[in-house]
Amino acid sequence: MTAAQVTLCFLLRDAADGEHVLLGTKKTGFGRGKVVGVGGHLEEGETAEQAACREVMEEINVVVAPEDLVPAGTVDFVFPARPEWNMATTVFLTRAWDGEPTESVEIAPAWFPVARLPVERMWADAEHWLPAMISGQRIAVRVALAADNENVAEVRTEAWVGPV
Repeated sequence: MTAAQVTLCFLLRDAADGEHVLLGTKKTGFGRGKVVGVGGHLEEGETAEQAACREVMEEINVVVAPEDLVPAGTVDFVFPARPEWNMATTVFLTRAWDGEPTESVEIAPAWFPVARLPVERMWADAEHWLPAMISGQRIAVRVALAADNENVAEVRTEAWVGPV
């Protein structure tokens, strides 16, 4: 079974108390109730960049230009108990967009200080790779989830050399 191709895009901005990242509470579907990054599945014929831009528009109503995406790395999510959930994720960062993030049917966006990510409300794997990518590390991560599909069984990280 091949992994679903997905993308995540993290909007970053500077604030008085340091750098902030836009995350959102998932309102529907996979991961409902968790704080997640903005993103989703690639549609047929789309590049990861095109999918990231489309998903940002659909989920938080802002426009990100492909040339403003900064490739941050990849995260392969492996669910041994539910292999149909496996995902190969391309991660982007951006500091440039048009519009103000607003709530959609799928996501309720909010800004969080990077130094204080709401990890207790996120998927358990996020703390293992998201801070590193935001800080500028370019990494390829493999996350194996435990049998409960929630907790992390193993995380492997190596330098990511791109391209996406």
